[in-house]
Amino acid sequence: MAYDHYVAICLHLHDREIMNRSACVQMAAGCWVSSTIYSLFLTFGTFSLHFCESSVIGQFFCDIPQLLKVFCTDTHGQEISLLVCCSVFSSMFIISLFVSYICIFSTVLRIPSAHGRYKALSTCLPHLSVFSLFMSTTMFTYMRLKSMSSLYLDLLVAVFYSMMTPLLNPTIYSTRNKAIKHALGEMIGRIFAMKKN
Repeated sequence: MAYDHYVAICLHLHDREIMNRSACVQMAAGCWVSSTIYSLFLTFGTFSLHFCESSVIGQFFCDIPQLLKVFCTDTHGQEISLLVCCSVFSSMFIISLFVSYICIFSTVLRIPSAHGRYKALSTCLPHLSVFSLFMSTTMFTYMRLKSMSSLYLDLLVAVFYSMMTPLLNPTIYSTRNKAIKHALGEMIGRIFAMKKN
C-alpha cells in the first residue's frame, strides 16, 4: 500500500506503467513468500521444544509468545531468536514504509492547492494509522520478555492486532467510496427515523 501510494502521488503520470499487473503479482508473491518463510522459521523453532503436561494457554489462538509459556524446557534461545527475527522483519517493513511516506509527504507539501493536499493526505493517513496500530501491538506482543506478560493485557493486545486492523481496513477504504457513503447515510437516516416513530 505504501508503494502504491508513493507511485500514485509522487509518480502520478507513470502510475499505470509502474503499477501494472506484473508488478502487483510480484509484490503479492514477495509478501506471501517472505511471510511463509518467516512463519516456517518460527514454527519449526517453536515446535522443536517439548510441551509440559498442561497445554492450556491464556489466549484465543496459538500465538508463539503464549506457546513458549507452556514448554518444560528452557525457552531462552527461542525467545532470543523470536526477538531477532521480529526485529529484522519489523525494521525492514518500517524503514520501507517511512522512506515511502517521507517521499509522499515531501511531494504533498509541494501541491499548491489545499484541496489537493487534503485529498492526498486523506488517502495516506488511514493506511499509516492502521499500519501503526498493527505494528505497535504486534511488536508489543512479540518483542518483550515472557516475564513481562499479563493475561488480560495479552488478550487485549491480541484483539487489536488480529481483529481490529482487519476490521478497520475495509471500513476506512469503503467510506471513501461515494456510493457506500450514500448508502450508509440512508441506512443511518432510516434507523433514526424508526427510533422517532
